[in-house]
Amino acid sequence: MVKIRDIWQGLYPYGIFRTGKAVYLTFDDGPIPEVTPKVLAILARYNVKATFFMVGENIDKHPEVFEMVVKAGHSIGNHTYNHLKGWKYSFLEYMENVKKFPKQTKLFRPPYGKATLRQRRALHRMGYRLIYWDILTRDYDASVTPEHMLNLIKRETRPGSIINFHDSLKSNERMLEVLPKAIEWLQSNGYRLEVIGEK
Repeated sequence: MVKIRDIWQGLYPYGIFRTGKAVYLTFDDGPIPEVTPKVLAILARYNVKATFFMVGENIDKHPEVFEMVVKAGHSIGNHTYNHLKGWKYSFLEYMENVKKFPKQTKLFRPPYGKATLRQRRALHRMGYRLIYWDILTRDYDASVTPEHMLNLIKRETRPGSIINFHDSLKSNERMLEVLPKAIEWLQSNGYRLEVIGEK
């Protein structure tokens, strides 16, 4: 049976929605001092590594939080400098914003999952791996309960799944409630939790 996420994979050339045999926890929009250190503490408690798709402006504002993520052994991805929605910006504006990202990485996630075909093609040619997700927790949406998020993870996870969380103020309490429960369920069901590699 064909799933919607498999259709999206076909519609988004250059995009990666699942990869490998492990499961990958990812966090968008940080780093920020109010949330990211709490995420790091939970990950450390379970000895889990994750991939953080960061907003470049936040790295420049909070370099000490960025260093906490790096020192803990997590991987870093480019989420543009100003969290731009690709469809709303010209090709040149978008690409300049991507290039403004202050750290070296070959992982990229378009904010909102939205980038034009031309933007995605150019990013691919620059050597980026365009990482999307196959499980969007919607932790930023106040109408989505922690129970719903956890049930979604339990129902949809399979080998290679990329789970999308956010270390942002919008997601804070709901995400922090769900994250340890999700990790416990994933580990108890035999899933390996790994970072997304740059190759």
